[in-house]
Amino acid sequence: MKTVDFYFDLSSPYSYLAATQLGPAAARHGAAIAWKPVVLAAVFKATGNVMPAACAAKAQHMLVDLGRWAKRYEVPFAMSSHFPLNAIKPERLIVAAGASGRAGDLALALFRGMWAEDRNIADEPVMRAIAEAQGLDANALLAAIDTQPVKDGLRANTDEAIARGMFGAPAMFVGTELFWGNDRLDFVEDALRA
Repeated sequence: MKTVDFYFDLSSPYSYLAATQLGPAAARHGAAIAWKPVVLAAVFKATGNVMPAACAAKAQHMLVDLGRWAKRYEVPFAMSSHFPLNAIKPERLIVAAGASGRAGDLALALFRGMWAEDRNIADEPVMRAIAEAQGLDANALLAAIDTQPVKDGLRANTDEAIARGMFGAPAMFVGTELFWGNDRLDFVEDALRA
């Protein structure tokens, strides 16, 4: 079975858009998704990149572009009032959920919380509510986010992504081939088809 390694940061709106489409794309080709949250700020620092919103002209265009993609995908989108968000704790929640095989479900729910419902997904009661709505043991997951193995898991994802050539989010790999950006999903499907 082929696997798409999906490196993302919950604070990346383009990662949200890609996440809404990646599951159906993988299913069409019998592929699995490895959900790998990363700390995008660390990726940017390691690669000398900056977030698009750091450039005023790019930030202005980005809002229009995000709206276009959301309309094309027929998914809800609203620019988060919590952006930019330090998403380390909710990303650790996803790492902790990976042990039960539910990382993808939780990631999608957290993405919706941030980019469709304008919730502060770094707030503990919000994380708890989202985890519980997914039928997960919120108490266990919240207790795990401050444990060394979970912290190390998020760090390992980030280091691995940088070592593989990630410079921005989302980054998807099929085998060793990198596909960067929400607009590269067609190429991801080509690689799965090959």
